[in-house]
Amino acid sequence: MNARLATSAIATLVALSFSSASAESPERSLKPQVRPAAAVAVSRNATDLTGLGQPRQTDPMFRAWVDDFRPRARAAGIPDAVIDSAFAHARYLPDVIERDRNQAEFVMTIWDYLDRTVSESRIANGRDALRLHGDTLERIEAHYGVEKEVVAAIWGMESAYGTHRGDTHIVSALATLAYDGRRASFFEQQLISALKIIASGDVNPGDMTGSWAGAMGHTQFIPTSYEALAVDFTGDGKRDIWSDDPTDALASTAAYLAHHGWTKGMPWGVEVTVPAGFDYAQAGKDTKKMPSDWARLGVVGTDGAPVRDFGSASLLLPAGAQGAAFLVFKNFRAIAAYNAADAYVLGVGHLSDRLAGKGPLTSEWPRGDRSLTFSERQELQRRLTAHGYDTQGVDGRIGPMTMSALKSYQRSAGLAPDGYASLSVLKRLR
Repeated sequence: MNARLATSAIATLVALSFSSASAESPERSLKPQVRPAAAVAVSRNATDLTGLGQPRQTDPMFRAWVDDFRPRARAAGIPDAVIDSAFAHARYLPDVIERDRNQAEFVMTIWDYLDRTVSESRIANGRDALRLHGDTLERIEAHYGVEKEVVAAIWGMESAYGTHRGDTHIVSALATLAYDGRRASFFEQQLISALKIIASGDVNPGDMTGSWAGAMGHTQFIPTSYEALAVDFTGDGKRDIWSDDPTDALASTAAYLAHHGWTKGMPWGVEVTVPAGFDYAQAGKDTKKMPSDWARLGVVGTDGAPVRDFGSASLLLPAGAQGAAFLVFKNFRAIAAYNAADAYVLGVGHLSDRLAGKGPLTSEWPRGDRSLTFSERQELQRRLTAHGYDTQGVDGRIGPMTMSALKSYQRSAGLAPDGYASLSVLKRLR
């Protein structure tokens, strides 16, 4: 999201489900949350904002909100000239609100998500990008200690290697979201940061474009993350993540990962096999062991050998006991700082492995299953709580409390306590 960095950006917007509404063609930016159908960003001249349209005088309440916001922007140190310039063509964007409220009912399975995000075309295009920008990526890797394939994978996931950066006017989008009020303080903070970026001279208001939710450039930084961690790697005096030259965006992404603890030479994760009769209660991010300790429990690489002791690792089962399993390391958490959804991290990690020449995943997925809808996830939480396994709320999100409750129920029912919210376990609760 992220870098987007400081809060994992857009991951905060929609939680950890991934929408089928985001299932664009394989080379579209596919994220574990609702995303815009972005077009290729076209740089505008600073004085040419005609594409943004005139301020909508039919939205007097929005214009009144902008007037009310102005003193708060001034108090944050934004000069009046910057405020005037940024809002000269800003307008209320109803489609942004529609997207923000469109929490998709149906969600994509992890295997469908990986099929799309790590498609053969995305791998091929990524290898082309590595060849085309190889010198730049190698310099970035040498400077920040983040492998070039990982940086390229985020680039591919976020904007299909720069081809779908988003063309929404960021000031308009953030002002619309702040005015709407659902998450007013978050988006107003992003808007203040966007204005500070304009004030710094890094970008003109008309060139500050991106997604409907405020993520910008080749690797989709949100403004606060940009402010904190974007870098000027070209040395031209600007941290330019918007132009056709991706150098600053790619370096900023590497700087973000390095800031969040990336360790060069350590994998993000390794696909493993789990033995019959395994105690699935030990799966999950809260349990960490050295790979040699996991091996003593029968958890080994797909080649049958123990995974190297790169560091402590957790056992991740994104589709429960019936799907692929991974030992994930500290670098998994570094990617998660960019976007907290496990599916996104798996997508970035697996894509980076494929770009580095590794093969596809070897484990089977339970492809006959489907994901629970939002209402079914809520039903699962209600039924678990009614059966005495309190999920601490009904929000349709399968977080740590719901997974813990689900594991307890599975254990009592004689099922593998993998915490996986499947349709079969919901039917059993019914």
